[in-house]
Amino acid sequence: MPWRASCTSRGCSAVPAPPDLPAPELLLEQAPCGLLLARADGSIAAVNQTFCGWLGYGKAELVEQRRVQDLLTMGGRIFHQTHWAPLLSMQGSIAELKVEFAHRDGQRRIPMLVNVVRRRHGGTVFDELSAVVVYDRHKYEQELLLARRHAETALAERREAEQALEQSRDALRRLNEQLSEADRRKDEFLATLAHELRNPLAPMRNVLEILRLKELPDPQLRWARDVLQRQVGHMTQLVDDLLEVSRITQGKLQLRLQPLELAPLVQGAVEAVRPALQAAGHRLALTLPPQPLWLQADPVRLTQVLVNLLGNAVKYTPQGGHITLSCSVEGHEVVMAVADNGIGIAAEHLARVFEMFSQLEPALERAHGGLGIGLALVRGLVTLHGGTISAASPGLGQGSVFTVRLPLLQDQPADVAAESATSGAGSGRRVLVVDDNQDAAHTLALLLELSGHAVATAADGESALEVATRWRPEVVLLDIGLPGLNGYEVAQRLRQLPDGGRLLLVALTGWGNEQDRRAALQAGFDHHLTKPVDPEVLQGLLSSGTDLAGR
Repeated sequence: MPWRASCTSRGCSAVPAPPDLPAPELLLEQAPCGLLLARADGSIAAVNQTFCGWLGYGKAELVEQRRVQDLLTMGGRIFHQTHWAPLLSMQGSIAELKVEFAHRDGQRRIPMLVNVVRRRHGGTVFDELSAVVVYDRHKYEQELLLARRHAETALAERREAEQALEQSRDALRRLNEQLSEADRRKDEFLATLAHELRNPLAPMRNVLEILRLKELPDPQLRWARDVLQRQVGHMTQLVDDLLEVSRITQGKLQLRLQPLELAPLVQGAVEAVRPALQAAGHRLALTLPPQPLWLQADPVRLTQVLVNLLGNAVKYTPQGGHITLSCSVEGHEVVMAVADNGIGIAAEHLARVFEMFSQLEPALERAHGGLGIGLALVRGLVTLHGGTISAASPGLGQGSVFTVRLPLLQDQPADVAAESATSGAGSGRRVLVVDDNQDAAHTLALLLELSGHAVATAADGESALEVATRWRPEVVLLDIGLPGLNGYEVAQRLRQLPDGGRLLLVALTGWGNEQDRRAALQAGFDHHLTKPVDPEVLQGLLSSGTDLAGR
């Protein structure tokens, strides 16, 4: 480092000399930013080496040879015309203007951030321009732009997905509404169908019971009567099964649970199917445990389960077959198995034998008929009892086994009162039958008269009220669908008569769903029976007053 002498009044001393500084012109030439001086029309009057190096030009190629706008890309030139020049004219300056300059090789683009100030030097206006290269910023902006586009695309896709999902939900909602409407119409159809079928079944069953009481001497007439009685019973059971499956699926079927012994119930089910067993020439082997077994069950519904399973075995076993019904105890369950050596079930069909309207081939081949609702009803009733049912078969032609498991009653009743069945007619009662179906009214009246009751009939609500006022019956068997006043209105007015509170009012109708039962009880009926009513059920109701509503 060079030194120089420093002299003062106190003397001289050596001090370091200042370093050599570059000339101002050199600093401007090699500044870390591009510097230009241009006239108002853009022609370049001066430019530093930094700017020339960025664009690949020599100074002589730019000064007094090119305009600033000529160095821009095509897009930059348009921007210069539309924004740069107008703003500079109005404001006199532009700050941080990002534009792209074209390299001399014609391939590269140089992004720069430009500041411009317009000043007058002497009598000439010049634009003083400084620029810095912003590759990193440009790259970052490109990435931001790309990210924004991706985000916008993702947002658009999400909106499309949400719209598609909402459309799917709307479609699903409409489908659910359509299914609910179809289900409602199905229930209405089944109820109407049952009503229309029960109305003609009622007088047919009454006539058959009358013929049974008459003890026909001709064996062929007795045979014909028995055939008709069985077929009417089949039709009645079909209608009841169809409606009960519908009620089970809707959760509307209520069980009347009570402690009951298994053996008498099984014996009753066997007796119910014995005529069909004998007609088909089948042999039935029944196995019961030696000790009494008690269940908490609905006797009518559990009998229905066994009758349906035995009936299936009879139907699908060739003439002269062998059927077994075995009852045993496993742990805390009673196990009832109905086995046969009939046509069997293919392995691929076992999983769906309990489905509604299930029809298996070649098991049926449409020779046996049926709607395929019996096993669906059985499964529903067993499930309501807290049990399970399963089907097994070695294969076609090798028979099948249906096994029902139900929980045993843990605390065996110490004293269960035996219900005494009334075999005779008992004391006669004064009964008013009200039905606009004359065949149904007259046949039921004749049947009741043969059983020792005094009977009057009426075909409409007004007549029923007149007869009840004059004749003072003890029991009124009242149809619901009457001309004029319907059965509900008649029941309410009967209750308002003197001694109307003592009347036994029984709704005897083809309408049998749960809503109809509730409506009948709310209208003042004591019981609700569906047509065609079982004569024994009706006789038991008249003789003892036992609550058999809904059975």
